[in-house]
Amino acid sequence: MTTPTATASPRRWDPVVKLTHWTIVAAILANALITEEGSSAHVWVGYALAGTLALRLIWGVIGPAEARFSAFPPSPGRALAHIREIAAGKRSEHASHNPLGALMVYAIWSVLAVIIVTGVLMASAPAEPRGEPGAAPPAATAERLEREEHEEGEGREGGEEHEEGPLTEVHETAVNLLYVLILLHIAGVVFEARRSGRRIVLAMLPGRR
Repeated sequence: MTTPTATASPRRWDPVVKLTHWTIVAAILANALITEEGSSAHVWVGYALAGTLALRLIWGVIGPAEARFSAFPPSPGRALAHIREIAAGKRSEHASHNPLGALMVYAIWSVLAVIIVTGVLMASAPAEPRGEPGAAPPAATAERLEREEHEEGEGREGGEEHEEGPLTEVHETAVNLLYVLILLHIAGVVFEARRSGRRIVLAMLPGRR
């Protein structure tokens, strides 16, 4: 069994990778714990997340070698070989993400893209027209609105949930999937740090090389 040595070269991440990584983390935490779903703050954090993800994807083409997509291509075959390597107690060095980590990165980016696209579509959906400003609705319309409000009130009292559109369902499903991927990602980082002896989290902090 190969044991990690103190002379192992440290992982190096450039400032743009660190900036985009922690900005994405902050945006996810903000919209999960601080902003109200559907609020303007929630939407603007989503736009910031979209811009940050776009920057990271661009950096994957023009950035330094270890940040480029070519340094960690998604490969299920290589990921399976990496699992066999772990089971055999072997360890090899990777200039960027290891094969399992690479699959996780692309999975998280893909789910983030779904969240961003569905969120933007929901935010830009036109509001239901309510007639001319200041004009009283026709009697039939007023009766219908009153009846709908009454039915909605009864539904809330009875514990019934509002029917959600397909965009909302896809958005919420993707968000829940993202949380699962994040937990798996954290578990993978902890496992790899213990297995390899590398200070993986410290290497991603600002000022670290």
